[in-house]
Order: sequence, then C-alpha cells, then structure tokens
Amino acid sequence: MPYQVSSIDPAKTVCIVVDMQNDFVANGAKLQSKQAHDMVPKLAQTLKAYREKGIRIIYTAHVHRKDGSDMGLYDDLYGPIADRSSLVDGSTGAEIYNDLAPAAGEHIIKKHRYSGFFGTDLDIILREWGIETVIVTGTTTENCCHATARDAMFHNYKVVFLSDCTGTFDYPDVGQGAMAAADVHRATLTILAFSTAHVMTADECLARVEGAPVPLRKAG
Repeated sequence: MPYQVSSIDPAKTVCIVVDMQNDFVANGAKLQSKQAHDMVPKLAQTLKAYREKGIRIIYTAHVHRKDGSDMGLYDDLYGPIADRSSLVDGSTGAEIYNDLAPAAGEHIIKKHRYSGFFGTDLDIILREWGIETVIVTGTTTENCCHATARDAMFHNYKVVFLSDCTGTFDYPDVGQGAMAAADVHRATLTILAFSTAHVMTADECLARVEGAPVPLRKAG
C-alpha cells in the first residue's frame, strides 16, 4: 500500500522547485515544456501560500559549463545542449523564470543531471534544516521531477508530488511511438503514486499543512 502524507509540518517540510528556468519555460525556448509554462500561475500562487505558511522553498537549475566538462552523455541526447544554445551556466536561459523568481535568501541548487540530489549538496541542506517531507514541483514530470522525487525517497524523505504544479512536453517518435505530454504526465503520476510519492494537487497539499488553511483562488 503506497504511503500517505496526511499532515504536513511546515517546520519540517521543503518545496523543491525543479528546473523552472527560461530554457524550459519561456515561449520560444528550444526545450520548452508547454505544460510547465501553462502552470506557472498556479505554481506561483502555491509558492506564495507556502511562504506564508513557513514552508521553505528551494530551487534547482539544470546547467552545464560551456566547455562541456560536466556534460556526460547529454551531448548525445539533446541538440540544444550539444550546441550550447540552452542550459549554459550563467546565461539568461539558465535563470529561473521571472514569475517564479526566488525570494530573498532562497537557494538555487545547480545540478548537471536529472536528479536534484545527484552530485549536489541538496541533501546536506535539507538535513541541516531538519526536513522530513519534500514537496516536488517543476519540470519535467518524468525526468528531473521524477528523478528528484525518487532520490528524495531513497534518502528517506516522505515525498509529496504535485500533479498540477508539474509538467512536461510532447514526446516525438524515436522508435517506440510518440506520446502526448498529457499521457507522459499521467503515466508518470501513476507510477510515482504506486512506488514513490503521495501524488496530490496543490490545493489538496495545502489543506494538509498544519495550521489554518489558506484557500487558493483559481489562477486567472
């Protein structure tokens, strides 16, 4: 039976905003996730409510050095990474999308692989803060969000995965058939709900936060 998160203690919870960078979110970006772009208002509203509740926010940013020294196999996987037109550390495209900009004092964890835990100090920070539960938001549902959620569970954190504050893109046919973003997203949520996390909406999550609930209005 998959575990359930019935109550969320703000002092022991962090929300991880995964890779909501210009190169993944902004219109015209080569690696844009349309779902991620469309859920920005909902995520921004949710982060505001979390801050009001005292839940810490931490960001990840997938970046690579321009000389390729941290690239690994990404040159073989993604053209815009291989030609250094996307996710270059220090570039405007690698910055967090402005509507979701970190508040003063909030950290951005730079990572070079899908998971926010791989080769970073994220776990050190969370343990220093006494975190027990992580809330995963961002993009893409099946890659960086999924990998971060899995690694969080491997590190013995309870994981809440927000179904309406994560998103992905349409998959082309590379030999196994094409998949629409909605199908990729739904399949990933199904898998995570069984094996890794308590999958819920942002409103359902907020209702579990200890203290008086802060109702979320629908994004306009």
